[in-house]
Amino acid sequence: MSKRVIGIVGLGMIGNSTAVLTTLHGNKTICYVRNEAKIPTYKAGFDKMYDELIAQGIITEEQKEICASYLVYTSSYEGMAECEVIFEAIAEDIEMKKVCFAEIERCCPNIKLIGSCSSSILPDALAAAADKYADRIIVTHPFFPVHMVPYFEICYSEKTADGVVDYAKQVLAELDRKPSVLKKPNPGFIGNYLQFALWAACLNLVEQGICDPKDVDNCLNYSFCPRYSSIGIFDHFDNGGYKLNITTCNAVFPILPRWDAAPDCIREKAESPDAWGAKSPTKLGFYDWNGVDMVEYQKKVNAPYWKFINWEFPTEKCGE
Repeated sequence: MSKRVIGIVGLGMIGNSTAVLTTLHGNKTICYVRNEAKIPTYKAGFDKMYDELIAQGIITEEQKEICASYLVYTSSYEGMAECEVIFEAIAEDIEMKKVCFAEIERCCPNIKLIGSCSSSILPDALAAAADKYADRIIVTHPFFPVHMVPYFEICYSEKTADGVVDYAKQVLAELDRKPSVLKKPNPGFIGNYLQFALWAACLNLVEQGICDPKDVDNCLNYSFCPRYSSIGIFDHFDNGGYKLNITTCNAVFPILPRWDAAPDCIREKAESPDAWGAKSPTKLGFYDWNGVDMVEYQKKVNAPYWKFINWEFPTEKCGE
C-alpha cells in the first residue's frame, strides 16, 4: 500500500475523526491549527476516539501509540509542505475556504488533491474560490464518525482536471472507504438528499396528524431500515419486481410532501429559545431527553459501524 502524507485543515469533529482514519492506516497526518493553545484539546478528542476503539477490543494500547506517532500538528501552512493530499474540513464559509486554498497554493507544492468535506457548498463554487489548484479541488463528503462510517461521496466541478477523481477514489480505497461519484452536482449530494427526503416524509406524517414521532421511529427500526444495511434499495425492488411497485408508486408519489422550506414543526423548534432538541437547555424536542443516559445513547448510535474497522493497522511507528 502506498503511504501518502495527508494534511487536514479544520479539526472539528469531522477533521479529528479523519485524522483517526488516516493514522489508523499508517499515513503521516499533518493537522493545521490556527491556535497552538488548542492542540491539547484537539489531541484529547483524538485520544478519546482511539480509547473507544480500545474499549471495543478493536486495537490495543500499544497499537494506539504506534498510530498516534503518525500525527503531527502545525500552526503554519508551511508545515504542510510535504502533503500531496489535504482534506479541508473548516466551517461552511466560502470566504474562509478561499483563504485556506490560497495558503495551500502558496505553501504546498506537491498537492494532487484537495478534498473538501463541505456538506452544502457545491464544487464549482469551491473551485471558483481557488487559483492554481482550482482543478484539484473536489468535494469528498464523509459522514461522522469518518473513521467508522465507510461511505464518502465525491462531487467534481467543471474545472476538475482529468485523473483527479480517479486519484481521489484510489486514496479513499486505500483508506478502506466506499466512495460514490456524482455525475453532476446536487444539493445534499446523495446521502443528505436521501436522508432529508425521508425526513420530509416523516415530518409530514406527524404534521398531518397521521401518527406520532415514536410510531415513525418504530416503523423505521423494525420494518425496512434494517434491510438496507445488507442490501440496497435498487437490489430490493429489482428482486421484488415492478408490478406491485408501480401500483404503490402511483398511490404514494402524488401525496409525498413538496415543501419549499422546513415545515412549521421544525421552524418552531429552531426558533424556540428552549425546545430545540437534546442539546437545548430544557432537553426538549420531539422527545423529552431529560434523564436519558447520553453515553449509552451514543453507544447505540455507533453500534452498527464498529464492524467496518477491519483492516490491518500499522505495526511500526512513523519513521521507523
